[in-house]
Amino acid sequence: MLYAILCYNDEDVVGSWSKEEDDAVMEKLGVVQEKLAKQGRLGPVARLLPTTAATTLRKGQQALVIDGPFAETKEQLLGFYIVDCETLEAAIETARELAQANPGPGAYEIRPVRLFQPGQAVGAT
Repeated sequence: MLYAILCYNDEDVVGSWSKEEDDAVMEKLGVVQEKLAKQGRLGPVARLLPTTAATTLRKGQQALVIDGPFAETKEQLLGFYIVDCETLEAAIETARELAQANPGPGAYEIRPVRLFQPGQAVGAT
């Protein structure tokens, strides 16, 4: 089953890292990514730009497009992984490995993924 591991942290903290600190974190994350890739379990991975680069579409009577940032929490979604895990426990263990590679506070939200293709749905139901 595919799981999305959504990576949350305080983007002000992450944005304040020096290039050397950021490179060190990315190298540690790369070790986990390489392991997952060798196991054939790694799907798309993305590091999102800061919320200041975001645009929001608010639903309502008339859709409203607003320049970001409009995050209402201390932690923002900074990136995500799509991983193939046999069980939720395996996905949690993968998230633990990512958390150990990434310093400081934050959270990793784990959600089953349902893929949509024309005429059929695959993945979690």
